[in-house]
Amino acid sequence: MDLKEIQNLIRFVAKSGASEVKLEMEDVKITIKTSSDQDAPAVQYAPVAAPQIPQAVAPPAEAAQAKPAAEAPAAEAKDDDSKYITIKSPMIGTFYRKPSPDKPLFVEVGQTIAEGDVLCIIEAMKLFNEIESEVSGKVVKILVDDSSPVEFDQPLFLVDPS
Repeated sequence: MDLKEIQNLIRFVAKSGASEVKLEMEDVKITIKTSSDQDAPAVQYAPVAAPQIPQAVAPPAEAAQAKPAAEAPAAEAKDDDSKYITIKSPMIGTFYRKPSPDKPLFVEVGQTIAEGDVLCIIEAMKLFNEIESEVSGKVVKILVDDSSPVEFDQPLFLVDPS
């Protein structure tokens, strides 16, 4: 949809007296809202193919000065971690490394795992969900402490697939 078509649509909606019109097509979403207080209708135009990225808030000046020194080791660590597969949390909940307090850990660093092995439990709304490995390899790092809250898509484990 080009600009000319959008302008014609705005004029049509303004003349029709409708207060709000939503139009969704394959590649765009358009919402046109009109009110009696405004002469021109408000238009929201969002291409569907390109996701919207939220703007980051600028850090205070003190934090900005301290940040470059702290980023150097983190950047080196990310380069080392690039050869590993990250297993992420499929849900929000509480991360547990063992099935119960008196049982042994599911996995430890250095342990070889196979696809389908249980790695941990995530408790969500009083339901205990076993998280199984989708890859085979060696557990290199456990990124979350036991009994810690986790978010959706938060990295839990690093696995070396080789």
